[in-house]
Amino acid sequence: MQSLLDWGIALILWLQRFHPALDWPFRAFTFLGDELFYLLFLPFVYWCLDRRTGARVTLLFLVSAYVNAIAKEFFNQPRPAQYSSQVWAYSDVGGSAGLPSGHTQNTLAVWGYLAAKVRRTWLWILAGVLIICVPLSRLYLGVHFPHDLLGGYVLGALLLFVYLRWGEGGERWIAKQSPALRAALVALISIPLMLIFPTEDGVTGGATLLGMGLGFVVQARWIGFEVEGELWKRGARYALGAAVMIGLWAGLRAAFSGLEPALLFRFIRYTLMGFWGGAGGPWVFVRLGLAPGYAQKQASR
Repeated sequence: MQSLLDWGIALILWLQRFHPALDWPFRAFTFLGDELFYLLFLPFVYWCLDRRTGARVTLLFLVSAYVNAIAKEFFNQPRPAQYSSQVWAYSDVGGSAGLPSGHTQNTLAVWGYLAAKVRRTWLWILAGVLIICVPLSRLYLGVHFPHDLLGGYVLGALLLFVYLRWGEGGERWIAKQSPALRAALVALISIPLMLIFPTEDGVTGGATLLGMGLGFVVQARWIGFEVEGELWKRGARYALGAAVMIGLWAGLRAAFSGLEPALLFRFIRYTLMGFWGGAGGPWVFVRLGLAPGYAQKQASR
């Protein structure tokens, strides 16, 4: 294992010879795998482009993030800067372990899914560029070893295959169930996972999954939100929805800072964010006339 780590350090140091010339592009690529990017991008797909695709790719991302958090705890491998003082870590990763790379895993799963469903040449090209460059940025920034990226690729590809093969069939089965049963399934999946894996990453993934899943149930039963509408309405709903989402993300982080138990307040924060994305935002959009819903559909008949 030490020889693998030493080889990885040598490769990272070779890449970092190009500092600072490549700092900006690689920081930009790494942002496209950050939590904040997905916090802005996934609701955009769900609220403004395609509700079903947005819901599906968001669920895939949340499952991928949760699986990655579990894998990091299991392997518990160091980051390059923790292993060698020669490496400059340009990106703050806190105290999380390195293997597998979450940026790599999530990028392959999310963009691979979008490319497979949309089936447009330009999106396949974009997905290919991101699947290569986002992981490469993690090497350059000194936060992952090459084998961390390999682990992310393997897990991301496995999750993508499973989701493409069986995801929509499972979705159709769930859609036939009552709202109460669907809500119970969401709780039975997300809550035990957080109890089994009570870490920051585990609670973040589980709470967001809980809030988003319950939001999807509420939206399907009582709101009937659709993305159709003029371009200005789509832009307005995204601006409003994203402002509230960022407010919850940053505002609750500041409000809950220093409060204990920290994991409980993290649970509250991310559950609210997930529910806003799944149902809160769509309800507000329909009420403000920025999107069609059940009431508007019935009135037009």
